[in-house]
Amino acid sequence: MFHTEKIKYGPVSVFLLYYEDFVTEEHLHNLLPAEQLKLATLKHPARRREYVATRVLRTMHFGNEAILYSDIGAPYVDGEGFISISHANHVVGMAYCETFQVGLDLEPIHEKVMRVKHKFLSKEEEELTDTSSVEEMIKVWSGKEALYKLAGRKEIIFAENLLLTRLDELKWKGGIYFPNNKKEVELILDRKNNFVISINASPVYEVN
Repeated sequence: MFHTEKIKYGPVSVFLLYYEDFVTEEHLHNLLPAEQLKLATLKHPARRREYVATRVLRTMHFGNEAILYSDIGAPYVDGEGFISISHANHVVGMAYCETFQVGLDLEPIHEKVMRVKHKFLSKEEEELTDTSSVEEMIKVWSGKEALYKLAGRKEIIFAENLLLTRLDELKWKGGIYFPNNKKEVELILDRKNNFVISINASPVYEVN
């Protein structure tokens, strides 16, 4: 029913929980009372399984500690360092780092990214990336989703405020650029089975 995997990227651990269809009511012991109430409001079966699978993964690594959310919707577990949560098809991921903020994205590889790539690519990225490659476009999109989580703010234009530059096959430099605040971070964009993992394995730093 559940299969787990742990991947280390330097000081960052990414815990993956793979699952197929399961009866959510058989795993309510992994949910806190408030989470059971939340589950009752979710009607779509796939969304319910995703919600329960996330709490199963949480319980495996942090026990029945509540997943809390900041003002901008970033998840955290009180007293447990930094976490980030993401989902793809039948897999939930949770990144954990003791010392710095992490932004995790899991993105399934799908053709429809080719129809929307013009919405998130900057002109420089259009020139420096292989815009004919579905996998590469998914990596850029996923990397920007991870940057969005690290930006700590809303009202972000992906093609203008979040920029990516390839360093090598696995590592990319990510930029979070606003007129009064500029930050950069090294991201790892890694293919795993039929999805991409995007994660920072080092802290975000400010630049002039």
